[in-house]
Amino acid sequence: MQLYLIRHAQSTNNALADERHRVSDPPLTELGERQSEILAWHLAEGRELEPATSAANNHNQHGYDITRLYCSPMWRALQTAYFIGQALQLTPEVWVDLHEKGGIYLDDEDGRGPVGYPGRTRREMQAAFPDYVLPEGITEHGWWNREYEDWPACHERASLVADELRQWPPSDERVVLVSHGGFMDALLKALFKQLPDRHLFYYHYNTAISRIDFQSDGNLGVHYLNRVSHLPLELIS
Repeated sequence: MQLYLIRHAQSTNNALADERHRVSDPPLTELGERQSEILAWHLAEGRELEPATSAANNHNQHGYDITRLYCSPMWRALQTAYFIGQALQLTPEVWVDLHEKGGIYLDDEDGRGPVGYPGRTRREMQAAFPDYVLPEGITEHGWWNREYEDWPACHERASLVADELRQWPPSDERVVLVSHGGFMDALLKALFKQLPDRHLFYYHYNTAISRIDFQSDGNLGVHYLNRVSHLPLELIS
């Protein structure tokens, strides 16, 4: 199996100069929508802005032939997956455990610290994305409905996702997970069996792609991390 980890496109929170103005479940910016369009075109066609200069950059020059598309239930990931699904003619499947570290929350600055919020309801998701496959855990009461998730809990969740991916039977599937910067860092560490050390962080730009191959002998092959060669410089964020 070829696994493609993709960070969502730029959200309104990503573009903030003042974190006090953040919202609990931000949408994409106009720049983020443009990033998503280019990403989707790249996954479908394989072409990049500049000619490939190495074998590593040349392996998907006629498209990625993606077979499965999963995304986080957060709005920015749902929107990013929409562009991909349209370009690849694939139906996005929502995988709740791909959400960002922290969950749905805001710091209300009243001394309580970060406060958890419900997240979008099933009805809201179905209205905006009627074709998406939604798990039962997304209800009319939202999908988060708990307190803020700290880093240890995020790494525990990432370990469970990594274990599930390892248990998938060997196949020729090419799978995309549209997720988030913090969770992708935790998931890579879990896949690589590294300690969850905050002194090391696997950074990803918006719509950056990392490719990990699950080999039949149980080993992993890392082809690249944080690849954004599909974006012009002015759209990298």
